[in-house]
Amino acid sequence: MSELRRKLRNRSKVRSAAGGRPRLSIYRSSKYIYAQIIDDASGTTLVAAGGKKIAEGNKSDSAAAVGRALAEAALAKGVKQVVFDRGSYKYHGRVKALADAAREGGLDF
Repeated sequence: MSELRRKLRNRSKVRSAAGGRPRLSIYRSSKYIYAQIIDDASGTTLVAAGGKKIAEGNKSDSAAAVGRALAEAALAKGVKQVVFDRGSYKYHGRVKALADAAREGGLDF
C-alpha cells in the first residue's frame, strides 16, 4: 500500500508543478531503466532513451548513461525544462543517477 500512496503523492506534485512543461517519466525494471519525455498536452512522446541499448558498467552507470543520452536528445529537440516524474520509485540509486546525469546534461527540473 505504501508504494501506491507514494505514487499518488508524487503524481499530484507533478501535476501541480507541470504548468505546460513536458514530463520526464521513468520506468525501472530489474535489469534496465527507461526514460521518456512526454508532452501531456498533445499526448506524444518527444524523446525516449533506454538502458538496453546503452548498457555500460553496473546498473547505476547505465542509468547515468541513459540520463545523459536523454538530455542530449532533448536539447536537440529544443526541450530544456521538464517536470521529473519518478512514479512510485524512491529517489535513490538508479533513479537518482539518471536524474543527476540529466541535470548535468542540461535539463532543468
